[in-house]
Order: sequence, then structure tokens, then C-alpha cells
Amino acid sequence: MASYLEIILGLAAACLALYYYFIWNFNFWKSRGIPGPKPIPMFGNVLAPMIGTVSLAQFLTDLYMKYRNEPMIGIFARRTPILIVQDPDIIKDVLIKDFSKFANRGFMKHEIAEPLSQHLFSLEAERWRPLRTQLSPVFTSGKLKGTFTLILDCATHLEKYLNTLVEKGEPIEIRELAAQYTTDVIGSCAFGIDMNSLSEKESKFREVGRHIFATNLTALVKFRIKECLPLLYDLFGYVMTMDKAMTFIKDVTIDTIEYRKKNNIVRPDFMNTLMELRNHPERVSDIQLTDTILAAQAYVFFAAGFETSSTTIANTLYELALNQDIQDKLREEIREFDAKNNGEWKYEAVKQMTYLDKVFRETLRKYPPLPFLSREATENYTFENPKLTVRKHDKVWIPLFSIHRDPAIYPNPEKFDPERFSEEAVKSRHPMHYIPFGDGPRNCIGARFAVYQTKIGLITIIRNFKCDVSEKTEIPFEFDPLAFIMCPKNGLYIKITKIDS
Repeated sequence: MASYLEIILGLAAACLALYYYFIWNFNFWKSRGIPGPKPIPMFGNVLAPMIGTVSLAQFLTDLYMKYRNEPMIGIFARRTPILIVQDPDIIKDVLIKDFSKFANRGFMKHEIAEPLSQHLFSLEAERWRPLRTQLSPVFTSGKLKGTFTLILDCATHLEKYLNTLVEKGEPIEIRELAAQYTTDVIGSCAFGIDMNSLSEKESKFREVGRHIFATNLTALVKFRIKECLPLLYDLFGYVMTMDKAMTFIKDVTIDTIEYRKKNNIVRPDFMNTLMELRNHPERVSDIQLTDTILAAQAYVFFAAGFETSSTTIANTLYELALNQDIQDKLREEIREFDAKNNGEWKYEAVKQMTYLDKVFRETLRKYPPLPFLSREATENYTFENPKLTVRKHDKVWIPLFSIHRDPAIYPNPEKFDPERFSEEAVKSRHPMHYIPFGDGPRNCIGARFAVYQTKIGLITIIRNFKCDVSEKTEIPFEFDPLAFIMCPKNGLYIKITKIDS
């Protein structure tokens, strides 16, 4: 009898200890005077986003609206305290003014389980800074002009392929179409490879891209283990084979570098920059430039480069199908510039298209690629108003989707209105109220490239094709609650027809 009692008491003590383990720091924000919702054991405040009943964007927006007059909110991601910053001046401090104190993004790297996670997006400041310096020249205006013709070639393939799809007379899943186009652009401009995604035959690169952003059960379980049990996930890395997408990109990167070196091939692209780094490791003396580190940079350029731009193209076409007056006005500008340049598009011409730019920016206002920006304190830091000290390694989130949908900043935020980005309207807003690419030194390195591949894709489609809603168009569409990049849950279908030139 005594032994049973001891077992019961032991189990009770273990349960009690486990309970306190999950709640011991739940007084963290309250003791610092920062408001926020009450957390629950094990999950903190993120149960709904974790199980996929609510998207992270909607979760953050609900919080934002509930605490809209607060400059900061305190929440918990399981046991980890997260500071959500809503005041634009404080956001500017974090991203720009005191950037050096928040130079890390705060995303975990798994160098054993996921060797290619050591890329610019997730690297800590010590390794990020020298790599960013060396890779930034790839995305200058001068280099973009050099790759502009490559983007135009991919756009030509897009137009031809779209013609074949239009002839079938069926609604087109525009997110997949746009992803095929941007995959080809990244292949040509970064790897120097003709990926041939714009065809009926499945491209290996497109297959890999689809795998990277999959939201199936296997991908979800893997992500939750990585998120909740990072040490266990790292241990798995010693027995698991590397993810097939990472393996493919690593092999392609190293094979391309070796082939170019052997055949003395020089191209003004991202791969050539990686070759230069490999040949001159002294330029980043604080980093051991392994093949894995180099391949990791190609991996993130490929993944982020095709997915964010293709989603933006698809979202723009969706809104144009819903707003025919905007579509007509955009087509008028496109054809005006087409005639002015005798059908020969140049880098400078795209830059001069003011209405296209408004449409593009309004799309990113309504549909930013990520629901929030993440930063991590690199040292203890004290905010002045309100007075709050965050510790080294504390996480800060900036809810950019919620800011972009705030009716006090953007009246009637669900309405698609490019005139929000007239010169006068932009000047009237705080610059931190529009940050789709982030801001400060750690903004999106490929933003300029993304802008141009997206705009060329839109020009190609809108110039000679009309977009309409179809019986398969979901209005409004639902965001996939399990996706990392904000995207539709059920695809994005519209009707596209050829129009006279």
C-alpha cells in the first residue's frame, strides 16, 4: 500500500513540477507593466496559430486591434516572452536608430539537421554582417540592369506558356503560374540555368520549390518539433539524411561553381559572387566559407526569391480581376510605355511607370509576404517611453500585416486602392507604417530584384491578357494558417483571356 502511495505522490510531484515549469515566468510582462493576454500552460498565447485554427496574421491583428492604443504588448510563445512593438517611433528605434542592439532576427539555426539554415535571413550578426557586405553588390541597380534582359527572356516564355493555358478556356491557378515564372527568373539570374518551369513538364526546381513551402502533415510535424523541441531536432540531425530540397540546392550550387571554374565561365550573377567569395575567403575573415555556407546563401535566394514574388504577382492579378477599372488604367499605362519604347522594354522604362508602382505597393500593403518582422536583442536595452528594459536574447516582433490593415492608418483597409501611394498620401504617413521589405540595415537584400521581376511579370500578363473572376475564384480568399509565407489556403483561380494588341 505504501509503495502505491509513494508512486501516486511521486507522479503528483512530477506533474506539479512540470506545471510550474510551464508557468514560472508567466508574470514576466505583468511585473514590467506591459499589457497583454493571459497565457495558458504549455502554449502561452499561441495555441490557435500552432494548431492552425487561426493564421498568425489574424492572431496578431486581433491582438493589435484589442490593444491598439498600447505602444507595446507582451505575449508568450509557449514559455518564451515576446515583445510586440506597435508604436512607429519605437519600431524605428528597433529597425534603424538602435539597429546594432537588435541586429539578430532571432530565428534558430539547425546546423546539423538543416545545414543550409546558415543563410543571410537567419545568421547571427557576427556572420551576417560581412556576408551581407559581400553579397549586396549583386542587387545594385547596375547589376540589375545587367540581368534585366534575362528577366525579359523569362517573361517571353511566360507569355507563350500563358497563351497555351488560355486556349484551354479553364480558370488558371495564378499562384502556380507565377511561381513557374519566378522560378525560371531565379534559375537564370542566380544559377545561370534554364529551369524550363513554364511548360507542361514538371521542372525539378519547381518541384523543390513546392517542397520547401509545403504545409502537409509531415512538414507540419517537422516544423513543430523544430519549434518546440529544438535540441531534440538537432540530435535527429545526426541520424537523419539532409532534407531533399537542401540536398538538391547544395549539389546544384557546388556543381555549378566547379563547372564554371573548370571551364573558366564568368557571368554577372549570384553564383559568380559566391565563386568570388570562395576564391577570396579573406574578404569575410570571420567566417569559415565552407561549401555548405555558400550553398546556404543560394538556397535562401532561390526560396525567398521565387516564393515572395510569385505570391505578390498572384495577389495583384487577383485584385485586378476584382477591380476592372484599376486593371484598365494599368493596361493603359503599360501600352503607353510599350508604344513609347517600340516594344523594347528597358530597366529605366519600368522605373518610370508610376501607376504600376502604386499598384505594386498597394498589393504589398494589403498582402505583405510575412505577417511580422522578428528581431532579437543582442544586449540589454532600455526603451525610453514606456520605460522598459529587455534582456539580451529577448525577442521583439513588429506586426507589419496588422499595421498595413489598420483602418486608422489606411481607411477601409480591405479596399484595394493604389492611390494610397500617391506622393501626398505617402508623405502624410509615418514611414514605419509601410514596411513590406523591413527597414534599416537588415531589410530584404533582394528587394530591388523582387520589385523588377514582379513588375515585368505583371507587365507581360496585363499588356495582352484580361483577368476576370471565375466560378472558382474565392472571394475573399482565406490565408493558409500553416504557411510561413502568407498565401491562399485553397489556391487562387481567375479567368484569363487574350485581348487584341
